[in-house]
Amino acid sequence: MKPLKNLFLVGPMGAGKSAVGRQLARLTHLEFVDSDEEIESRTGVDIPFIFEKEGEAGFRKRECKVIDELSAREGIVMATGGGAIVDADSRSRLGARGFVVYLYTSVKQQLDRTQRGRNRPMLENGDKEKVLEELMEQRDPMYREIADLIVETDGRRVQTVAREIHEAL
Repeated sequence: MKPLKNLFLVGPMGAGKSAVGRQLARLTHLEFVDSDEEIESRTGVDIPFIFEKEGEAGFRKRECKVIDELSAREGIVMATGGGAIVDADSRSRLGARGFVVYLYTSVKQQLDRTQRGRNRPMLENGDKEKVLEELMEQRDPMYREIADLIVETDGRRVQTVAREIHEAL
């Protein structure tokens, strides 16, 4: 097993990466960082605004830079955005610089968890279920490629998932 210098949480939107990450940081006594929050902090605007002004390509460019910088640190639990693994360099950095946990959740659970949020630019247009299914089909192999551990989150409490990960370490 890799030495525990960093924990990186990957998975689709609605998997619970931020909530589980915060709890896991408490359990491991590591600092919690959220790559999406870091992007918003650096730009002073929310992610939907970046998507609107720069498109997905502009956002992904910013995301790659933040993932590179944050993953180079030591002693963190990082929640990544759902699409952070799309970039091959980001996948490589995450896999090489820490222990990667794939929080798997079904499309049905994603729909339930994301229906109230407004901060999901990928779901703004079109059939949300179809979009989530397409994203899962494209991204699931990439999540699995770099995962050191896969944990299912459907119908589970944040604390239970965080404890399972902590015990697996």
